[in-house]
Order: sequence, then structure tokens, then C-alpha cells
Amino acid sequence: MKFIRVKAIAKKELIQISRDPLSLVMAFLMPVILLFLFGYAITLDVNNLTTVVHDRDRSSLSRQLVAAFRESGYFSVIDHIEDQREIDWYLDSGTAQVAISIPEDFSENITANRKADLQVILDGSDSNTATIALGYTSGIINLYSQKIKGVKLVPLVDLRGRVWYNPELESRNYIIPGLIAVIMAVIAALLTSLTVSREWERGTMEQLISTPVKVPELIAGKLIPYFFIGFIDIVLSILMATLVFQVPLRGSLPLLMILSSLFLFGGLSIGILISITAKSQLVSSQIAMVVTFLPAFLLSGFMYAITNMPEALQLLTYIIPARYFVTILKGIFLKGITLELMALEAILLLVFALAVFTLANMKFKKKII
Repeated sequence: MKFIRVKAIAKKELIQISRDPLSLVMAFLMPVILLFLFGYAITLDVNNLTTVVHDRDRSSLSRQLVAAFRESGYFSVIDHIEDQREIDWYLDSGTAQVAISIPEDFSENITANRKADLQVILDGSDSNTATIALGYTSGIINLYSQKIKGVKLVPLVDLRGRVWYNPELESRNYIIPGLIAVIMAVIAALLTSLTVSREWERGTMEQLISTPVKVPELIAGKLIPYFFIGFIDIVLSILMATLVFQVPLRGSLPLLMILSSLFLFGGLSIGILISITAKSQLVSSQIAMVVTFLPAFLLSGFMYAITNMPEALQLLTYIIPARYFVTILKGIFLKGITLELMALEAILLLVFALAVFTLANMKFKKKII
């Protein structure tokens, strides 16, 4: 492989990119826009649960209970209703997620030291939100019971939990690093999925084939400009994660950039392979989106735990490079772990990138078909 030929192909590709505003927009703005949109749109935190209250007791004790829900920060009381039947409308229409119904004898039973009933109705169409809301409800009611009794219960077991790596339990702290992996998987493949197919569509591939440029030189020359563009995108994504979303970066930034480069190389090679196979820009871009976004989003462990998947899908995740990159990003961002603990993921990313790059070289033939 001669560097001067690779340099010439890379220079040609840079000129092509500079003349294509759409490619420049896709290269630099799309990762930022996607990270911004998904970063704010995807959250597993449950706050401000819209709540309606049907208080038939209308006592100071019932008002204290409603205040306990409101002051917790998890429930937002939007209305006090007069008729029990109104609860159906609020839950059916989605106006409210929680309904609290306090019976007439609520304060009377408490004052008489009898068991008081309380009905809390949850919208179970979103099972995750309903489960978390039920936990919040139990905690608030337990604290309320202790408060009105004036007795603090002393448990037999003194449990002191400690959450490592994400003590605030902010879902954004582990969603954003995973998002970077998903977005970069898509962007890297999309960028290079148009390179070879564009040459076929514009009729310039015949000129390239007639030159003494070898296949590895041609592919390497086309990869290099997009590698630097992708590297800039990774830097922008890391800056957004730390400055805009306030995700802590506890590990080594140089290590993060090196391992990100391995993932980027593999993603760009996938795009090249797709472009060589499809020979159409439209088809190439569509295939690139399907084979990168869906596996990276669903099978990388970004949103759904791999251990909870069926065994067949768990085996399939081993060929998804985003799986290893998500582990690396979360490990460096949140845990600050070193290369020693991520050596297997790094090696697998390198093996995947080299395998796809080699396959692209074997697939491309310097001849008119």
C-alpha cells in the first residue's frame, strides 16, 4: 500500500464532501441534534405524577395526607374532584396518572386508633411508571403513619444502602453514554455508506478502476476523511454529555478517545461494505440505518438489560459492536475504570473493525459488472 495513493484518494473525498452541503450537515449537525433530542426525550425518572384527589373526609388529617403527596416532589395534584365517577374520566383520558380516594371515616378511624382505609388508583398502561409510583405511595403513607402517631419505628435490622457510580440515581447519567454509542453507530455507517455508491451513480467509478490504485488504498483513502469527521463528532458528543447534560466523566479521556476510535473505525467499515454491496446511495443509506440503529438501540444493553432477553437474542448481541462500546462508555463515564477491566471489549471492537474492513476489501472488485 502506497501512502501517496491513499493521500490522493483522501484528498479527492474531502473535495467531494466540501461540495456536498448535505453531507456536511449530516456529518456535524446530526449527531448534536440527535443527542440533544434523545437526551431530553428519553428518561426513566418518574416525577410530577399527575394526581387527582377525591377527599370525602375533608378533615385536617386528610389534608395533611394530600400535602404529604404534594410535598414529596413525585406527585402533582392537578384537581380535587367531588364525584368518585370522575376518576374514570381522568384516568381514561390520560389527564391523570394517579387518583387518591379518601373515605368519609378516614380521620374518625385514625382518631379511634382503628385501621383507616385509603384507595390509590394507578394508570397501569405504563407498567414501569405504575410500579415506581406504587413504591412512592407506600413510602409516603408509611412516613405519614409514623408522623401522626408521633412514634418513630426502630427496625430490627439497620439497613444503610449506598449506590455506587450514580448516587443520585439520575437516569440521564447512564442514558447519555449509551446514546453516544447508538448515535455514533448510525452516523458512522451513514457517512461512508454513500461513498462508493456515489461513485457508481455519478459514473466516476470507471475512472477510479482504470487507475493503478489498489483496493485497500481506495478504501483506506475513502475512510480517512470520514474518520476525522467522526472523531470530531465524538468530541462534540462528549462535550455535550459533560457540559449540557452534566454527566460526570470519571475515567481517562485519552483512553475514551482511543477506544472510541476503534468503534468508529468499525462503524465506518460497515458503511463502506454496505456501499460496495448496494451501489445505490438511497439503498445504501436505508440499509445502513436498519443494520445499525435497531441493533444498537435494542440489543446493545443501552435501554434493555441483555440478561433479561431470550437466550437466542443474548447470543445475537455478541456480534453487535455497540454492545461493547456501551459497556466502555458507561465504565469510563460513570465508574472511571481502566483498560485492564475493559480489555476484552477493546479487543473485540478491534477484531470486529478489522474483520469488516477485510470483508469490504474482499467484496470490492476493480472491474465493471
